Amino acid sequence: MKFIISRQELLELVSSVQNIVAPKTPIPILSNFLLEAHDSRLVLTATDLTVGVRCTGSAKVLEAGATTLPARRFAQLVRELTSSHLEISTNTKDVTTIVADASSFRIHGLPSQEFPGLPDMTGATRVPFTQGQLKDAFYRTSFAVSKEDSRYVLTGVFCHLSNGSAVFVGTDGKRLARTSIPTTLESKANHECIIPLKAVEEILKTLTDENEPATLSILADKIAIEANDSMIVSKLLTGDYPDVDRVIPNQSSCVVSLHREELMSLLRQVALFTTEDSQSARFTLAKGELQVMANTMDVGEGKVSMPANYDGQRFDIAFNPLYFLDILRHSKNETVSLGFTDAYNPGIISDGQLASSQKELPNPLFVLMPLRLSEE
Repeated sequence: MKFIISRQELLELVSSVQNIVAPKTPIPILSNFLLEAHDSRLVLTATDLTVGVRCTGSAKVLEAGATTLPARRFAQLVRELTSSHLEISTNTKDVTTIVADASSFRIHGLPSQEFPGLPDMTGATRVPFTQGQLKDAFYRTSFAVSKEDSRYVLTGVFCHLSNGSAVFVGTDGKRLARTSIPTTLESKANHECIIPLKAVEEILKTLTDENEPATLSILADKIAIEANDSMIVSKLLTGDYPDVDRVIPNQSSCVVSLHREELMSLLRQVALFTTEDSQSARFTLAKGELQVMANTMDVGEGKVSMPANYDGQRFDIAFNPLYFLDILRHSKNETVSLGFTDAYNPGIISDGQLASSQKELPNPLFVLMPLRLSEE
């Protein structure tokens, strides 16, 4: 194998796949990138046997072939080089020579035949989206996914394709994020899957905010996303995802719209007065005002307020202000609508307008579980 490639092109390819490589693995070949040069293209692949990424770039291929190289060392070397173009060649013993201007390096690799192939997606249901649609859906939901391995099915983003739409959900049991986007899938088609968070994070890095095409391919046990000369393939999590519709309130006795950036600023201030053992803040709605207060024995008390278009009876509820902040960061409008039923049921937050009774769920929507109200 022998090819010439611009350092910038190679750096972008390496950056796109290197996070897949496991820091420690009992299988040596999984610590390597697979490099394949043919037809004026260089293809870089990495996998940890759960998630795999394949990226393609342009190269001047002088001799087609393939090899594998230690991922971390190779990536670091490419970052440190300053030459605009690199000449890379591999001999029959999988020793690769990298020539950069007057510098030359030799790296020992492993045979490409040992590298596990990415899963075959033949027969998969293929659903077209725009990259912006998919990126927004994963961005809006992945932050709420559980980080605890004990809640295995909650450690991924749930995707349900049916009735001409794709619904994405992330939850850790304390907060929930849900969004949907239309699809060209036949209304009778019905697919459910749970995409591991690691795969979702790689998908987010690959997709752009533009209207460029992206294709989601789904089988019973795996999923693939193709976009920008890249393909991400992932095994799916197994298990039954909970029926989240049961925890989404369909009506609210108290609805208020607030300026998102101002509310975020206040929550950041109040969060300084919470601790790991006491993460609760009291939200009080009174005529024309929202007040948020946190009081802990170790730190002290923080109390903030802002104008609110509310003229009902006083209403009190408690939330974790950091979880509330997370939701607001993943909202995009200037104002957000908050809906509450009582101090014991979840609150609902949306970019759009909320009504006291919802015939259809707002899109996107976020749900936050309340905490126990402390005595004033």
